Amino acid sequence: MRILSTAFIFAICISLMGCTKGNQINGRSLKTANRSVSRIKDHLPTELRIEFEVSYWTLRDSIKNKKDFLNKVDGKTPEELIELGKEIFQQRKNAGFKSYVQYSSWDQMIAHFTQERINQNRHSKPAKTHSQNENILYKL
Repeated sequence: MRILSTAFIFAICISLMGCTKGNQINGRSLKTANRSVSRIKDHLPTELRIEFEVSYWTLRDSIKNKKDFLNKVDGKTPEELIELGKEIFQQRKNAGFKSYVQYSSWDQMIAHFTQERINQNRHSKPAKTHSQNENILYKL
C-alpha cells in the first residue's frame, strides 16, 4: 500500500511539472513554435490576442536566422513576447522603418490592426452550405 501511494504521488508531481510550460512558447522548431503560439493565442483574452500575434511576427521578421529566432522565443510567455515586440517596434520606429513611422505608439498600431481585423470579419461572407436535396454539378 505504501508503494502504491508513493507511486501515485510521484505520478501527480510528474504530471504537474509537465503542465507548467503551458503558456510558454516551445522553440524546438518553427513548427512547434507556431503550434504553441497558436495554442497560446487561443487561450489569451481577446484584447491581448492581436498584440501577441503582432509581437511574434515582428520578432520573426526582425531575426532572420531561424536558430537565433527560436532561441529568442523559446520559453517566453505572452507578456514577455509582447515586451520584446514593443522594443523592436520602438527600435524600428527610431530607425525610420516606413511601416512604423505612421504610428505614434505601439498602442496606436495595435488599435489599427484590431480595427482591420474587425473590418475583415465584418465583410467576410458565410460559407455556402448545400442542402441534401440540392444537385451539385462540378466542372471537371
